[in-house]
Amino acid sequence: MRIIVCAKQVPDTTEVKIDKKTNTLIREGVPSILNPDDSNALEEALRLKDIYKDCTVTVVSMGPPQAKEMLRECLAMGADEAVLVSDRAFGGSDTWATSNALAAAIRKLGDYDLILSGRQAIDGDTAQVGPQIAEKLDLPQVTYVQKLDIDGNTLKVERALENGFEKIELQMPALLTAVKELNEPRHMYIDKIFDACQKEISVLTINDVDITASEVGLKASPTRVFRSFTPEVKGQGEMLNGTVEEISQSLVEKLKEKHII
Repeated sequence: MRIIVCAKQVPDTTEVKIDKKTNTLIREGVPSILNPDDSNALEEALRLKDIYKDCTVTVVSMGPPQAKEMLRECLAMGADEAVLVSDRAFGGSDTWATSNALAAAIRKLGDYDLILSGRQAIDGDTAQVGPQIAEKLDLPQVTYVQKLDIDGNTLKVERALENGFEKIELQMPALLTAVKELNEPRHMYIDKIFDACQKEISVLTINDVDITASEVGLKASPTRVFRSFTPEVKGQGEMLNGTVEEISQSLVEKLKEKHII
């Protein structure tokens, strides 16, 4: 069984700041990490690899050359190989264009049974790329997967909903997107870190996949970001103390003062 994991290197959002003049993200000097939901997708692939000894795990990412650092982390966690889809032609791609490039890369790799990706990336929160890849590869898909079992060629999954979950069965090959409830990602193995640093990471450019410049990049992206901004900080709240009756009376008086009631 061959599993392909789609992963993305993202800025650590706890460190991201907004340029007030340009209203864009300040990425310079911001540490990059493996997208959290993608780490759950990778962990599930590695869990299956632990169970099925004939299983191999390939991690695919689209990004700049420095994304190789994240891919080496994936190799150190236990992935067998890593592929970086990287070309200046891909720059500025939105979710539609990104899924075009990743789908083309996966077609190039071929011979897969299961594709796993995270629910969404923390730098965009769109949750669109995984489902779009499935559509472009004509694969059945289930999103928000919180539990996965395999019975022969059948995938038995639980899909998280707002107030519960639903059980779904589908046949491989298929694409699933993972949520954090699916598992607890493992750390890198010390003995695999050295090997990961020595392994060659394959790089696919636009000339290596069956895609044209009109399908990727900023000009091919129908989505435009109007602006990014940090919401204004609201004033500090006031805590009311006392009995229920005293708090209720005080709350009513304060709401009247502000002409809310």
